[in-house]
Amino acid sequence: MNSIQLDFVFREMNFRVPARTSRDTLFTKPSWFIRLTDSATLQTGYGECSLIPTLSIDDPVRITSELQSLKSSGLSEEVDLSYFSFAPALRFALESAINSLKNQPFTVFPSSFDKNPIPINGLIWMDHAEGMLQQIEDRVAEGFSILKMKVGALDHEEELEILRAFRSRYPSSQFELRVDANGAFTKENALDRLNELSQFDIHSIEQPIKPRQWELMKDLVANSPIPIALDEELIGYPDKELVLDTIMPDYLIIKPSLIGGFREAEEWTKLASERGINWWATSALEANIGLNAIAQWCAQSGNPLPQGLGTGRLFTNNIPSPLLVKDAHIQATNTPWDLSSLDFD
Repeated sequence: MNSIQLDFVFREMNFRVPARTSRDTLFTKPSWFIRLTDSATLQTGYGECSLIPTLSIDDPVRITSELQSLKSSGLSEEVDLSYFSFAPALRFALESAINSLKNQPFTVFPSSFDKNPIPINGLIWMDHAEGMLQQIEDRVAEGFSILKMKVGALDHEEELEILRAFRSRYPSSQFELRVDANGAFTKENALDRLNELSQFDIHSIEQPIKPRQWELMKDLVANSPIPIALDEELIGYPDKELVLDTIMPDYLIIKPSLIGGFREAEEWTKLASERGINWWATSALEANIGLNAIAQWCAQSGNPLPQGLGTGRLFTNNIPSPLLVKDAHIQATNTPWDLSSLDFD
C-alpha cells in the first residue's frame, strides 16, 4: 500500500464584515488546510478543517498536535476516521482530502456540480436595522428570492420592525424567508416568540432554543406555528434515532464539518428520510476548499431544496477558486484553483 504524506497550513480567516449571531460576534475564524500526497503517484487531495469558536467542539491545540503527528508519520487511505470523533472538523477535513486523493485534487464527490448549479438562499447577518434592510435589498438585487435571516441578537421589538419592513416590500408569495435563532430563545419566551414571528409567513426557524432540551423542543415542534429545523442539536454525536424520534422536527440542517463529516451527514439524512423529515445543508463558514466539498456532496445527493452555501464571499483572504455565486445559485466555473498563498512546503 502506498504511503501518503500529509502537509498542512494554518490560516486565520478574516471576515469582511463581523459575523454577528445571538451567540457572539466573529471577526476571524481558524482554518487548517490539508494536502495529502500519494508517494507513488504524486496524486494530491485537499481538505479543510475550519472551526467556529464557541460552537465547534474541536480543540484547536489538539488539532495542531494531531496534524503534526500525521505529518511526521504519514497515513494510509484506510485510516480509521472514527478515531477523530473528538474533532469533527478534522474528521471532515481528512475525509474530504482522502476522497479527493482517490478522484482528483478537488473532486471530493464526483457529481454534476460543474454542469448543474445548486440553488441557495441569500444570507442576512445580524446588524442594526438599517444595515439589515440594506443587506436584504442587496440580496434581492442579486436575484435571491429565498432569504435566511439571523434573529435573536437584537432587541426583539427591533427585530419585529425589521421583519415588518421586509414583508411590506417583499410578500411571501414571491419571497421565502428562513430565520435562524442560534438557540436565542428561552423556555419562558420561545413559544411567544414563535407566535409573534409567524405573522411574517416564515418558512422555518433553525434552532429556536439551545440544544439538549429535547422535551422542550418536542413541545415547541408540536405547538409552533412555524416549522422548526434542528441545527446545533446535531453537534457532538448524540443518539441520532433518539433525537429524531423524541423531537420529530420538520427539518434538519446538515453542517458536515460540525457533525463529523459526510458519513455522519449521510446517516442523519438517511434516518431523516425514513421519518419523512426533509433537510438541507449549509456551510459552517468554511473557506472555499471546505465549501467546495459540501457543494459536491449536495450535488450528488440530489436534494432539490435550496441549500445554505453562499458563504464564500465572507472572507478577505479566501482561497481563489472556481466557485461562483450567480443568480441565487452556486456553481463551479472553469476558473482554476489558486493555492499559491498556501505554503505547504
